[in-house]
Amino acid sequence: MTLAEKILASKSGRRSVSPGEIVVASVDRIMIHDVSGVGVFKVIESYRARKGIDSLKLVMASKTWVAEDHFVPPSDRKSASNIRFLESMASKYGIERYYRYGAGENYGISHTLALEEGLVRPGDLYIGGDSHTNTAGVFGALAVGMGHTDVAYALMHGVTWLRVPETIKIHLEGSFKPSVMAKDLILRILGDIGSGGADYRVMEFRGPALKGMNIDERATLTNMTTEASAKSGIMEPDDLVLSYLEEKTGSRPRPIASDPDAWYVDEHQYRLEEIEPMVAKPSSPDNVSPVSEVEGVEVDRVYVGSCIGAKLTDLRAVARILKGRRVKVRTEILPASHRIYRQALKEGLIDIFTESGALIGPPTCGACFGGHMGVVADGETVVSTTNRNYPGRMGSKEARVYLASPLTAAASAVTGRITDPGELM
Repeated sequence: MTLAEKILASKSGRRSVSPGEIVVASVDRIMIHDVSGVGVFKVIESYRARKGIDSLKLVMASKTWVAEDHFVPPSDRKSASNIRFLESMASKYGIERYYRYGAGENYGISHTLALEEGLVRPGDLYIGGDSHTNTAGVFGALAVGMGHTDVAYALMHGVTWLRVPETIKIHLEGSFKPSVMAKDLILRILGDIGSGGADYRVMEFRGPALKGMNIDERATLTNMTTEASAKSGIMEPDDLVLSYLEEKTGSRPRPIASDPDAWYVDEHQYRLEEIEPMVAKPSSPDNVSPVSEVEGVEVDRVYVGSCIGAKLTDLRAVARILKGRRVKVRTEILPASHRIYRQALKEGLIDIFTESGALIGPPTCGACFGGHMGVVADGETVVSTTNRNYPGRMGSKEARVYLASPLTAAASAVTGRITDPGELM
């Protein structure tokens, strides 16, 4: 069996499962945030009212955590009210692990927190109320995004149903050139298989090249499996992951791996030294081309942020380009968590950013989905480190958004046009 199949077999109490089978599986962890959580709790409250239940204990309360990340800081009265509602519901139902913006040891974007706090472990079935929940597959978990009703059911009963997905193997060898990052690789993969190329399938990343990537870079790959319509992205946890989680949690997880004779519905192979700096052109993540083919396109704004594009590794990459230089266009840099922000301060990265003329903001998903904190206007051309560029995704449907690596985004901020970062390194 593949890694995903092994997890579903374990969680459904079976010796084996095969793609296409329907299973009812035990859930290990649940995540909700200030968008999905509101809907989830409204489903639960509605259920209580219909059933005439005075009190309802959530089976998964102790294994659920809440992040405020989308409309924070609140952009309007409705957003502020939703935060208040979410707080009250978490308190009412006994969910104690709650990451409040501006009020705690750490807070930030939910998927970043899942990694930083060691909230997910190898072999877990982890579900979340967000489409990029699959980021946590970097730890060897089957991480799946679900809607309000499914998450609410899992919260109340501790189980969910799934059709066992087929798995695509993506084998990686070699190492990146200095101007290339994991974002360039996942864009190349999306360009090759298309936005529907992994529909309801798991993308399993394998191969010796993963040894040369840190957890931040690996998470970039699992994160954007969503843009291929995948059910999840996953990797076998190696010693780097197991040691990291041991440091975070105090115990070393058991490793889990696919069987040598596991069946895969499709296979793709890449040599990393052959990957060039890439961009996804408007208006789809799979509308991909090398930077060299669009180099020189004038840019109005550059955005460095989101769960995929503002990890510590990403900020260090941006600083390599911006150090000693000034940006020519509006440039916004929003670290993905408070802990990343503090570490960037310690390393002097924030000084580099401010001296370049860039604007530094708080951890938030706001601009990524076009809600606030950096909404784009009609006619603007933006280079962004986020994961989607559909029409209207970051604001106006008339804007043109190019997805790029942090290195390419920083280089474009310096020149005011889409630029291969190798030119400035």
